[in-house]
Amino acid sequence: MMKSTAAIPVIIALSVSLGILIGATFFHAQGENTPRKRYPKIEEVLSYIDLYYVDEVNIDELTDYSIEKLLEKLDPHSAYIPAEETELVNADLEGAFEGIGIEYMLLNDTIEVVTPLTGGPAEQVGLLAGDKIIRINGENVAGIGIDHLGVFKRLRGKKGTQVTVEVKRQGIDRLLSFTIIRDRINTQSVYAFMLDKHTGYIKISNFAANTHHEFQEALKELKRKGMKQLILDLRDNPGGYLDRATDIADEFLPNDYLIVYTDGRGTRFDSKIKATNRGLFEKDKLVVLVNEGSASASEIVAGALQDNDRAWVIGRRTFGKGLVQMPIDLKDGSELRLTISRYYTPSGRCIQKPYDGNKAHYEEELWKRYESGELLRPDSVHFADSLKFKTRKGRIVYGGGGIMPDFFVPVDTGALARLKSEVYASGVLQEFAIRHAPQINKKSYTAISFQEQWQLPDSLWQSLLSSLSQKGIDTTLLNNNSAKASLSHELKALIARQLWGYEAFYYILYQEDPFVKKAIEILHMPE
Repeated sequence: MMKSTAAIPVIIALSVSLGILIGATFFHAQGENTPRKRYPKIEEVLSYIDLYYVDEVNIDELTDYSIEKLLEKLDPHSAYIPAEETELVNADLEGAFEGIGIEYMLLNDTIEVVTPLTGGPAEQVGLLAGDKIIRINGENVAGIGIDHLGVFKRLRGKKGTQVTVEVKRQGIDRLLSFTIIRDRINTQSVYAFMLDKHTGYIKISNFAANTHHEFQEALKELKRKGMKQLILDLRDNPGGYLDRATDIADEFLPNDYLIVYTDGRGTRFDSKIKATNRGLFEKDKLVVLVNEGSASASEIVAGALQDNDRAWVIGRRTFGKGLVQMPIDLKDGSELRLTISRYYTPSGRCIQKPYDGNKAHYEEELWKRYESGELLRPDSVHFADSLKFKTRKGRIVYGGGGIMPDFFVPVDTGALARLKSEVYASGVLQEFAIRHAPQINKKSYTAISFQEQWQLPDSLWQSLLSSLSQKGIDTTLLNNNSAKASLSHELKALIARQLWGYEAFYYILYQEDPFVKKAIEILHMPE
């Protein structure tokens, strides 16, 4: 149970742009009442601008800009979300949304269907992976510079409403038209499978409304399959609901162990959250994977398990986001996410990294890690003695900017890694998987046998090289057998995603993952 003196729920998350979402990992709560104090000077200035300024101005846009600049003076994670963006910002954490049910990517300025979600409206009317959406409700959306917000505004909508899409399908000259009735679409944030006979793997992409339930079901299923040790993957997890994160930490910790505590101005937002006696995996071996993309709620889980000596943490120093935001609904439908407290791991660490008031410097900090060599060598990180803390068993850990792992895994900066980044950015590999997955007889394989038996035909490899060359990518390095094997392996994982979904994708991809290999090595160490 949460033992808290706070009167209202709080959120913890990254208030920066993450992929297609802007701070899309917040705990939704009721906001405060109207503030008791008034600040008429701002209203007065805006009124004079509206009345007398020499040119016509958009006061709403000017107000939004003013709020954003004001918040930058506070901290890097207090944020203002305009009304038209709140649905998009919150979508990933609701556990469901209302729309047509597709996964898509923007490729060559075109909306391309990666896959229609199983059982969703788009699948039911016949939309297929690889379809290119050209028009939506008669409006051309191809080649116009559409962004993800533009896609969401056109395809999402209330359950029961309809939208007509016209698509270009490979091998058909004319556009195909589909009228789709929007419905409620469930989302997934937990992916799980057995890596071997005794080792389970669970990846949590963020801490959404249904994450804890998904996690419990996944954990129970892995235990039924014989799991004796677990790899918990929190890499690139940007955060989410505080209570979902602490509920998951609770599954690993004995009763009454401290998970996290918060400290704000005064005592109103101070809280302590401790484990209960209901954990599903309190005894067996556990390791946690993190990297510089692990932030906020994922750092709370990693920090709690590290400080309580429950798990080894493997990877690279986490983001360093240790501030708690409260969401406040404003009258026009916009939201203010205001920092109200700092959170601390059980040993007393505040893992918020420094902020000098310059937002650009703060956002460049991850790049500075690369420049300093931190992502390549663990000894490049130096902590002051004042940042030393001790775990429950007396091991030294450090605060002051993220969770430092117990075992380090460097970033790959080799020529092949750089080439693969260029290949992924081009979209060629993903599109190639979409095009060729339907040619594989899915009934002949399981995801496991596909990983073990399927080999990329030479004709497809040559076709892939040709497609890359057409994009201006130098493929000379791929003449090397090991380079070919590495890229072919990732293509196999992408094809598996098309055939069996994301769990198959991760299962295959992580067979060659250095984090997972290190995790298995650590799990096999004597206790």
